[in-house]
Amino acid sequence: MTEMQKITIVGAGAWGTALATCLRRAGRDVTLWARRAEVAEAINQQHQNPDYLPGVDLDPAITASDDLAVVGRADAVLLVTPAQQLRAILERLAGQLPAGCPLIVCSKGIEQSSGRLMSEVVAEVCPQNPVAVLSGPNFAKEIARGLPAATTLAVRDTELGASLVGALGSRTFRPYWSDDPMGAEICGAVKNVMAIACGIVAGRDLGDNARAALITRGLAEIGRLCLAKGGRVDTLMGLSGLGDLTLTCSAMQSRNFSLGFALGQGRALKAILSERASITEGVFSAQAIAHLAEELNLDMPITEAVNAVLHKSAKIEPVIEGLLARPFKAEHI
Repeated sequence: MTEMQKITIVGAGAWGTALATCLRRAGRDVTLWARRAEVAEAINQQHQNPDYLPGVDLDPAITASDDLAVVGRADAVLLVTPAQQLRAILERLAGQLPAGCPLIVCSKGIEQSSGRLMSEVVAEVCPQNPVAVLSGPNFAKEIARGLPAATTLAVRDTELGASLVGALGSRTFRPYWSDDPMGAEICGAVKNVMAIACGIVAGRDLGDNARAALITRGLAEIGRLCLAKGGRVDTLMGLSGLGDLTLTCSAMQSRNFSLGFALGQGRALKAILSERASITEGVFSAQAIAHLAEELNLDMPITEAVNAVLHKSAKIEPVIEGLLARPFKAEHI
């Protein structure tokens, strides 16, 4: 396996920029692709990304460009674009990517139009490129500051997994290899929906007991979808599962939790989203996951409840009452 020295990150939002800082600490040559020229210019000239990661000084060796041609010169590519934009970006990239260049999915979501996971979209558009998944309990600002964190790097190929872990890992950013990319990706997508639900619980002041119960039953819903899609239940106990779910469902740093909190306090979804520069992936994933659960005949009541609030104009109080009125049952996935 060729040493992965030149890494390109497609997407210069908060998470993409934070990953660039990780890669520089690991000694890699890093280029960020930014959709907007002014973001690339700020990174190159000011060594900052004030629109998406304000207050963080970037290593001057990190470069940025709004020209997708930079991607073709990479040893590996990290895909950090919003989930709903990934297919369009890949279609522009497909002719420029060298065959065999690994594509690492770092976005957490499900494509609304097709119900496909991001790795499935990559495999469809770029079948000549191996696909890996990076997912874990990682807030961008903390990663960018160099605070300790761990994550899951999931890919079936053992040799490729070792190369990617070696390329990404540093003293403060600890990737753990997994051979279950499907499970890791499902955990990352569904936990955003659960974080919105937990935010609503907090915004409604329903208590810590209710939030703990929701996290636990949310984990059961993730497990059902994970098994149905060919993932493994033990992945739920790892960094991409329980680790990420616990973090995202417990902190206002989480865009999904904070959105749910605002909804729980009575604010309108449209108003909340209008104030945000970054995408709140759970809003889109809720609808896609609810549809997928219906297709697979899976019981995912929390997911459906969040989808009803976000996309079916359902009022929060009767949705909560509906969940509390469900029949008692045995505790299992």
